[in-house]
Amino acid sequence: MNFIEGEVILIDKPLEWTSFDIVNKVRYIIRDYLKVKKIKVGHAGTLDPLATGLLILCTGKFTKKIEEYQAQAKEYVTTIKLGATTPSFDRETEEDATFPINHIDRVFIDNVLKKFIGEQEQMPPMFSAKKVNGKKAYEAARKGETIELKANKIVINSIEVMEFELPYIKLKVKCSKGTYIRALGRDIGKELNSGGYLFDLRRTKIGNYNVESAINISDFEKMVNNL
Repeated sequence: MNFIEGEVILIDKPLEWTSFDIVNKVRYIIRDYLKVKKIKVGHAGTLDPLATGLLILCTGKFTKKIEEYQAQAKEYVTTIKLGATTPSFDRETEEDATFPINHIDRVFIDNVLKKFIGEQEQMPPMFSAKKVNGKKAYEAARKGETIELKANKIVINSIEVMEFELPYIKLKVKCSKGTYIRALGRDIGKELNSGGYLFDLRRTKIGNYNVESAINISDFEKMVNNL
C-alpha cells in the first residue's frame, strides 16, 4: 500500500469513537509504519459518536478526492424510538418529553414516510458538526448556547420500513449528502403527531462502497503491521 501517493481505506467505525478518533488512530498507525512525522489522512463524511458503520478515509494525495466521496449518495439503517424526544435527537442526551403513540399504526407510518421522499429543506440538529461562523453547532449546544442554523437542501431517495414494533421503527434510508438522519427522526415523530429520536444508526453505503467491504480499526492495524 502506498499511503503517500494515496489510498482509500474503508473503516467500520465502532460505537463511541468520533470520526476524528478514527482519523487520528489511522494516521498514527501509518506514521509508525512509514517512520515519518507527517502523513495526510482525512475522512469523507462525519459519523456521530453514537453511530457505527462505513467511514471512508483517504491518505496522502488522495485527500484531494475527499469532496468527491462526500458528494456521493448515502445509505443508512436506523432505529427510531417514537413517543419521546431528546435535545440532541439521539441518545447522547436524556429524554425531555413524552408523547402518545397509541394512534400510530403501520398504515399511518407508511403514509407519513411518503411525505419525506424527494427534494426538501431540512433543519440540522443543534447537536451537529454544522459550522456557524467557524464554530461547530454541538460545541455551542453542549454549553447551553443557541446559534442560528439554516436549513439544508437535501434529497431522500427512499425509506424502507425494515421492522415495526412500537415504540421502535427500523428504517433503511437512501439519501443525499448533507442529510441528518437524527433530524429525519425528529421530523418523522412530528408528522406522526408524536415525538421521535434516533435510537441507533449505522451507515451501510457511500456511493458504490459498502460497509461489508470495510474493516475494523484493530484489523487495519494488524494488516499494516504485517505489510
